[in-house]
Amino acid sequence: MTAIPRQFEQGPLDSASVSDASTSAGLTAQHDWSIEQSRELYGVGRWGLGYFDIDPRGNLSVTAPTPAGHRSVSMAAIIDGLHQRELNMPVMLRIENLIDDRVVQLNSAFAEAIAQLEYRGAYRSVFPIKVNQQHHVIDSIGRSGQRFNHGLEAGSKAELLVAISSVRSKESLIVCNGYKDEEFVDLGFTACQLGYKCFFVLETLDELDLIIRRSKHFEIRPLIGARVKLMTKVEGHWAGDSGDRSLFGLTTVELISAVDALQASDMLDCFQMLHFHLGSQLTNIRNVRDGLKEACRFYIGLVQDGVPLGYLDLGGGLAVDYDGTASTQPHSRNYELREYACDIVETVMESLDANGIDHPVLVTESGRWTAAPMSVLIFNILAVTNFDPDELPNPLPHDLCDPVLEMVKTLNDLGKRRLQESYNDVLYYRTQVRDLFKAGKVTLRERALGENLYLKIVSEIVARSQTLERVPSELVELSESLSDIYYGNFSVFQSLPDAWAIEQVFPVMPLHRLDEKPQRKAIIADLTCDCDGKLDRFIGAEGEIERTLQLHRLKSGQPYYMGVFLVGAYQETLGDLHNLFGDNNVASIRVTETGDVEFVEEVCGDTIAEVLSYVEHDPAKMLARFRDKAEMAVREQRISVQTRQQMIQLFRASLQGYTYFEE
Repeated sequence: MTAIPRQFEQGPLDSASVSDASTSAGLTAQHDWSIEQSRELYGVGRWGLGYFDIDPRGNLSVTAPTPAGHRSVSMAAIIDGLHQRELNMPVMLRIENLIDDRVVQLNSAFAEAIAQLEYRGAYRSVFPIKVNQQHHVIDSIGRSGQRFNHGLEAGSKAELLVAISSVRSKESLIVCNGYKDEEFVDLGFTACQLGYKCFFVLETLDELDLIIRRSKHFEIRPLIGARVKLMTKVEGHWAGDSGDRSLFGLTTVELISAVDALQASDMLDCFQMLHFHLGSQLTNIRNVRDGLKEACRFYIGLVQDGVPLGYLDLGGGLAVDYDGTASTQPHSRNYELREYACDIVETVMESLDANGIDHPVLVTESGRWTAAPMSVLIFNILAVTNFDPDELPNPLPHDLCDPVLEMVKTLNDLGKRRLQESYNDVLYYRTQVRDLFKAGKVTLRERALGENLYLKIVSEIVARSQTLERVPSELVELSESLSDIYYGNFSVFQSLPDAWAIEQVFPVMPLHRLDEKPQRKAIIADLTCDCDGKLDRFIGAEGEIERTLQLHRLKSGQPYYMGVFLVGAYQETLGDLHNLFGDNNVASIRVTETGDVEFVEEVCGDTIAEVLSYVEHDPAKMLARFRDKAEMAVREQRISVQTRQQMIQLFRASLQGYTYFEE
């Protein structure tokens, strides 16, 4: 087992130097490997959405829509720009063009479906702020969505403040979900006073009395919606958002009580929106249709009961095909955007036309689908631990214990016995060596020899098993146990919390050297001191989940950059401060009409002082205490005054430094 230290400078990376480095490594790697093979291995053609691909020099490229057409730029050029601006790794890269394009695609798909099917209502898109609350993201959505009257959904008072200050069109919707206190409701009424269409969606029946009471105070007829619990169940991580036991919304009995209460208050005309939500990632279009059909029955029933509804809000659910399989797997979906829009429009028409009811304004809160593609987490690899055996000593030492001698014999007889039998034997002998070591009957060097023999035998077994027609499952898992550990300069808990919390699988791949054959299988560990701080679930060549990722060997003097894709939804907002690793650097870029990269916004990640203040430490007091300790050391003649000054300078500089690995 060998640990490879970080022996390379983390300097700028440009496309020319990457290509030259690949060539200097020898022609063999390029002759037996092609860019098309890398494209297939990492699945970029399946999940890349046309935004990501590999250029002829073996670098990942970004293809972005611009007013002058699509323009492609190399990720190597982007990384070079990050270094020039002293934005150290890790960096969350946001590509503005992509979120603009998603907003356009979403609204265009529904406009086309409405025109094609002759739907007599309109469509309004709404972005749930909780998906990504970052200012630049909300601002980009507001700018690109203004011509579509793209609105915002708020689930808290803080998000409502964002919505009120950010929405640009008076025709845009502000949808207030979540539990509401008086201040929340009053903020909504201020939006109404400004002329915005702000809907109060009932999550509990108790909220209705508050809304009625405050409406009288403001002398405003409120726009009221109700979230209804459907019996339709969906699959996947967010199944709890659907069914009778869903956490949010009104039961059928509560819905009727709300109608009666509004009727009694002469405010039934305020009840204008029916809302439901089946889940954040609906993988099966059948679930969408089934849930919508049931919701339409509620809509029809309410209208027949005298409720003047005019809006039907389907909530979120438009899924992201993370693994590129176009299936009902948890990280995929079996439908396209156009099919999604057409099915919704058609289902509503069929249900309502049969009952002579006007077509409502359709509303969707498609946050994940809108935001996910725009963000890429970029980080560098700092070091590698591999489990390759060392060369055996020749000759072997005398007086070896019996288990080690048996391991030598197993190695020599590998070609004469079944691989499974050899593995069973070597596993047994290694256990014996370890037990003897714990009992003090084997030296440290002899145990190390036994461990090395085990690695050598197992490596041979794995190599030979590749020629078998049927590989025993135990030997398949054995290959994974020998995989390398690549240490990445990032925190899973801060930047990719869903990968840890719900085993979300994101596309992961190198950003360069893609014209070379990757020769190592690895998992990726982060900087945290936590066994869960790792990526060990990857998208395989056929879309299946693999426990290792094929990567290139590190080269001395050269950086190795990785990217995690489709992370624009939730990841930036759910991160925590595990090991006090704070927010990472952020860069928002725009690809121009000329194919250049424009750095629109740069946000420096948290300093150590800022992170410490989040957990109630006072950096100034910490520095003062350290200064006192250093001064005491001078009095005790442990250090000189000059050393004291150097120590204080280091402490002060560290407080202002990046929480991640720095040069």
